[in-house]
Amino acid sequence: MLEDWKRRRAAKRVKPGDGHPLKRFRWWQQLSRALFHLTLPGDSGQREVWSVDVKLWGDSDGEVVAHLYRNGVQTARSKLPAEFPVTGGTVQVAASSYGLRRCHYVTEGGSERQLVPDAASAEGRRARLERERPGLSRFIGFVSVVVLLVALVLGVPQLVEQISQIPPVAENVGTFTSPFQLPGWFNVSLVIATLVASTERALRLRYHWLLDGGLFDGEE
Repeated sequence: MLEDWKRRRAAKRVKPGDGHPLKRFRWWQQLSRALFHLTLPGDSGQREVWSVDVKLWGDSDGEVVAHLYRNGVQTARSKLPAEFPVTGGTVQVAASSYGLRRCHYVTEGGSERQLVPDAASAEGRRARLERERPGLSRFIGFVSVVVLLVALVLGVPQLVEQISQIPPVAENVGTFTSPFQLPGWFNVSLVIATLVASTERALRLRYHWLLDGGLFDGEE
């Protein structure tokens, strides 16, 4: 029931496109833009290329919007999370705090597959590393998970301690002392490492609500 409601909500957010052409991915857009492609058979038997383009820092109005293109021409747009009808199914797009966490084609039968990232994008470069250096790719992914787990174990108690020191909380609940008292430089380094690890996972569209900031990701 909840999933059906979310799909209906997503469908209502889809607006028609204005027909403008898809712009080529530029090298300076590595961390600000995500571009994925999907090739499907068209109604006339010819292959069609569907593309999803997202400016991760928002469009000109600050809203993060997914733009859908058919053979390089914009056909629809939607705020995230988005669900676009395409040939034989839908394309579902959702974001996390660090990039996209979902960009998948879901068929009418329920099977799904991830769209292919543009080769020039950061996601495309990360996918190429996974193809060409699978061992190194798995190691990087493992390190990312370890960094996020360490940040979770060390950071949450410190955050709880700071919250517990807020006067209304302290008066009604009491204070909490974190078992970890870390120097400032270490906390700053941990925050930077966490941002890098979370971004690396977003480039592979890997997402876990606990590790990747799901508690703070709002979803309509």
